[in-house]
Amino acid sequence: MTKTAERPPTAATPPAPPPAPAGGGRGRRALVDQVRAYGFLLGGLICFALFSWYPAIRAVVIAFQRYTPGSAPEWIGTANFRRVLHDPEFGAAWRNTLTFTLLALLVGFAVPFVLALVLNELRHAKAFFRVVVYLPVMIPPVVSALLWKWFYDPGAGLANETLRALHLPTSNWSNGTDTALVSLVIVATWANLGGTVLIYLAALQSIPGELYEAAELDGANLLQRIRHVTVPQTRFVILMLMLLQIIATMQVFTEPFVITGGGPESATVTVLYLIYKYAFLYNDFGGACALSVMLLVLLGAFSALYLRLTRSEGDA
Repeated sequence: MTKTAERPPTAATPPAPPPAPAGGGRGRRALVDQVRAYGFLLGGLICFALFSWYPAIRAVVIAFQRYTPGSAPEWIGTANFRRVLHDPEFGAAWRNTLTFTLLALLVGFAVPFVLALVLNELRHAKAFFRVVVYLPVMIPPVVSALLWKWFYDPGAGLANETLRALHLPTSNWSNGTDTALVSLVIVATWANLGGTVLIYLAALQSIPGELYEAAELDGANLLQRIRHVTVPQTRFVILMLMLLQIIATMQVFTEPFVITGGGPESATVTVLYLIYKYAFLYNDFGGACALSVMLLVLLGAFSALYLRLTRSEGDA
């Protein structure tokens, strides 16, 4: 009698999972993820709200009020703006700020690009020269301004002592009405040189070497390679840094405050320095906030242009 082979027991088939809801579960998970993400960002958002957003909104409100410490604010409309516009220093401050910005673009925009080109062509000691170029950025701005104030001293300053040693005529530097603003431009350019050079250097090193090789085969010299290869390949970085430099230089304050005190004869009074005078020398916080709102509108236009260009480049 043949023995029938027994079939091994089969494992029980697990029950099918219940169908997931069509959209509710996915929506709840997305909501939980967003709540968790904002929970992590809550500390930073609170800091921005307390120390950035609230002061900015408060300054806009005070610009339309008569506000002095120890007294209740009084709503006066646009009186602060009219009073500031009739201030004799208002025109000088905006003229000095715009002149400073223009000179900073002419000097502080070309010099970092040329230095980046030189550093990019070096074959030895690249790291050393990068540190040397970036060193001024690591010096605190006030310390840097104090060093340059001693450097520009018309009596025993290093600048004039060097000129005397070379038998060249000396200069008043930051004490002369014609040379003070240019002297501050040199200080600001030197202090902010390193970061700009490194950004340009990174952009230059991202250019494919085949483009330079093709230009050399076509007989292009150094200047032609820079014009037809380097500049077109880095034009977006150049434009972005130009806009950022305009925004930064229109807020110049440390150099005129520490080195010249706005002088001589208001030759270096900038908009930000005038805001400081209204707030802390005249105790006119309404006028200071009115000036701040004017500067905010102008810088907001440049910031919007910067964001639009970066968004367009990202979409491209």
